[in-house]
Amino acid sequence: MPHPRPAPLLASRLTKIEPFHVMRILADAQALEAAGHDVIHLEVGEPDFPTPPPIIDAGIRALAEHKTFYTGACGLPQLRAAIAGFYVSRFGLQIDPARIIVTPGASGALQLILALLVGRDDEVLLADPGYPCNRHLVSLFEGQPVNVPCGPETRYQLTAPLLEAHWSPRTVAALVASPANPTGTLLELPELKALADAANRHGGNLIVDEIYQGLVYGRPHETVLSVTDDVFVVNSFSKFFQMTGWRLGWLVAPEWAVADLEKLAQNIFLAPPTPSQHAALAAFEPATLAILETRRQELQTRRDALAAGLVELGFELSAVGDGAFYLWADARRFTTDAVQFAEQLLHEEAVAVTPGVDFGQAETMLRFAYTQTQPRIEEALARISRFISQH
Repeated sequence: MPHPRPAPLLASRLTKIEPFHVMRILADAQALEAAGHDVIHLEVGEPDFPTPPPIIDAGIRALAEHKTFYTGACGLPQLRAAIAGFYVSRFGLQIDPARIIVTPGASGALQLILALLVGRDDEVLLADPGYPCNRHLVSLFEGQPVNVPCGPETRYQLTAPLLEAHWSPRTVAALVASPANPTGTLLELPELKALADAANRHGGNLIVDEIYQGLVYGRPHETVLSVTDDVFVVNSFSKFFQMTGWRLGWLVAPEWAVADLEKLAQNIFLAPPTPSQHAALAAFEPATLAILETRRQELQTRRDALAAGLVELGFELSAVGDGAFYLWADARRFTTDAVQFAEQLLHEEAVAVTPGVDFGQAETMLRFAYTQTQPRIEEALARISRFISQH
């Protein structure tokens, strides 16, 4: 009888990369659904709207026309030009298409940027709370994520004074998000300019995650590129354009970084998915943008309804987000353990929400995603009310 194989030795970086806890909540929710329960999903950061029909039609045409071969590592030239055109039409900015690199999702863009900037034990400053995969990507490249505690006084955002206080000789970059996940809060353009200037003074770089750009409410759309070119910008077709499963994003880089980023893209990804790129050409058509605007307005209505309902129930919303599709709520009135609260809420009332520990040291915080219809949100609030009254 053969001897059992000894456990393989794995890379030490895995000890720094934690599971994404919301995926466990999602798996539990899906198991409940499979058992016949009516689960209301307020946990996963994905729009409930299907991809707009013009994009789907363009993707089908690309497949029918056999547009399935590799493109260049930086993406289709016509898509890079279309993205540049979007910056002109929406922001009045002239961006050289050569500075735009199309990537397999926004995660692909972040991997390229971090591979470019981060060496072993180099530090990257991030806001706490923040999207957990960002810090895990820093660890993947053997850098050190430095989670900077950010409270409601800065709308849970990293600011220039916080950057100055936490920058060290080993720091090479700061990564911020506007709108942010999990809070939905924004950085104002002067704040972004101050962050970029501070990072540059230290010989480092600012990376700005703008993947929820376009999903803003009650204020104009903005981009850090309006105030500085010396910055790395990450964007995506997933959120505003509602193409999550197509796995397509882009980055805008300073001119000095493009050649090395292209070299990395050639080796890491080879190319972004070709049918997705052809489909994305339709994302900027007037008919598509009209659909997306209607959906943006619907999200704003949902946000307002969910925020008002949560406050009425007794949750604390110290900084209601002006963007994305999240509310960051404090449940301290009801629990000292948001993980347990979320698990009990799911199993007793079939409402799935995300505990804040995924995003940092947030023992009583919950993230609510308003990615359900308004009647479903109202039903979720009724179930949460019943749950609270029974505990």
